[in-house]
Amino acid sequence: MQAPCPQCGNKILIDDAKVPDRPFQVKCPKCQTAVKFPGKTPAAAEAPAGEASGASAPSVGEMQAQMLAQLRREMSAGEGTAAGGRALVAVADKVVAGSILVALTRIGYQVDPLDEGMEGARLLEQGSYELVVTTRAGAGPGKPETLYQRLNRLNPEGRRRLFVVLVGDEFKSGDATQAFACLADVVINSKDVASADALIRGTVNEKSRLYQAFQDARRRYEASAS
Repeated sequence: MQAPCPQCGNKILIDDAKVPDRPFQVKCPKCQTAVKFPGKTPAAAEAPAGEASGASAPSVGEMQAQMLAQLRREMSAGEGTAAGGRALVAVADKVVAGSILVALTRIGYQVDPLDEGMEGARLLEQGSYELVVTTRAGAGPGKPETLYQRLNRLNPEGRRRLFVVLVGDEFKSGDATQAFACLADVVINSKDVASADALIRGTVNEKSRLYQAFQDARRRYEASAS
């Protein structure tokens, strides 16, 4: 499924396998405008023929409610808990960025697409996001460092708080050795991003369990200090 952005004309592609039944919308990776998609079963097609002409089009609020209800049903049917929180997608390839945006939305993240740049690094350093998706591409001659390079310079506390997903053709999805070598939490091949929600959810849950003892100890220390 595809649709042009009404603001800038950028073509947004969504994997048909990930399209929910109800209408939904995603942000344009280029200009952040909300782009509406009809879903697999448009509301007009569900109404009886005699009522279709008199039925009013769903409002933006109704479309959002329908999309959230569909996502909750899908998350309830899947294994593990929903991830949730805010995520930043900083991937130059618009098709890949759009696909990973939908995958993250399906597991409960509020996703903000953003081109590679210093603004993304500033937001991450401020703790605005729990998860970031980017690539391992290095900066060209004379250009500022990439978001990936800035991630590697975060202080230990900031890096521990952040879940890093690296996307690229050089990766084998879910390969723990590659993830460790690249200082990421999980790596995903570009061809697998549309179906990456299960892998990301599982890895996020596993990291949460591993850090649970640390988080509990820190809370006890802070409580005693206060």
